[in-house]
Amino acid sequence: MVKIFIDPGHGGSDTGATGNGLQEKNLTLKIATTLGDILVNEYDGVTVKLSRTGDETVSLTERTDAANNWKADYYLSIHINAGGGTGFESYIYPGVGAPTTTYQDIIHGEVLKVVDFVNRGKKSANFHVLRESHMPALLTENGFIDTASDAAKLKDASFLTKIARGHANGLEKAFQLTKKPTVLYKVQIGAFSKKANADDLATKAKAKGFDAIVILKDSLYKVQIGAFATKANADDLAAKAKNAGFDVMVYEE
Repeated sequence: MVKIFIDPGHGGSDTGATGNGLQEKNLTLKIATTLGDILVNEYDGVTVKLSRTGDETVSLTERTDAANNWKADYYLSIHINAGGGTGFESYIYPGVGAPTTTYQDIIHGEVLKVVDFVNRGKKSANFHVLRESHMPALLTENGFIDTASDAAKLKDASFLTKIARGHANGLEKAFQLTKKPTVLYKVQIGAFSKKANADDLATKAKAKGFDAIVILKDSLYKVQIGAFATKANADDLAAKAKNAGFDVMVYEE
């Protein structure tokens, strides 16, 4: 079991950097919680702990103490930069070797693969969270809050998700995490032994605005109108189809 400690920088009375109507503490929490959800929901053999889960003041010592007492395998501190620059950079403690440097190489590269940021390089610094953590540690600076072009990206929730996804991809590669089997919730409105009957129902569904397809499985022609990673989304579509007059079933596959 790999134990990942995620540290959303700042919080509570400490807003962190500010600019362009944004506060660092809010952005780091969003990225960190999204990253935590990705790791827990999509991977086996990983546990996650956050230094904070809301807008609360947590001292630097409290953060590293929590990670050390939990005996985390990795410490990842997420921040947003300021000072008029642009782009992404990451930090480790000066003078450390592998595996910390290897993890930095991997995560730094994976983040840049999925976000449109200038590469400011892999760096080192005597930051508390890097110095006082007893496990390999990395601090990332994800864009500049006081630069308009970076801030415009940081205002986009989907871009924050990309940042989280880049970190998750890096952790997957660095720690050789195993993906959970993919489960899809499929919405079906009919199953027939004759393809013509399935095609007829699919045509009626399309006429009512549903994206219907016919799939041959288990010797039956099944009319499917959606497939989702979350059951709630499948249930929403099923309700719409039922209101439109179709017999509906949701099943896992």
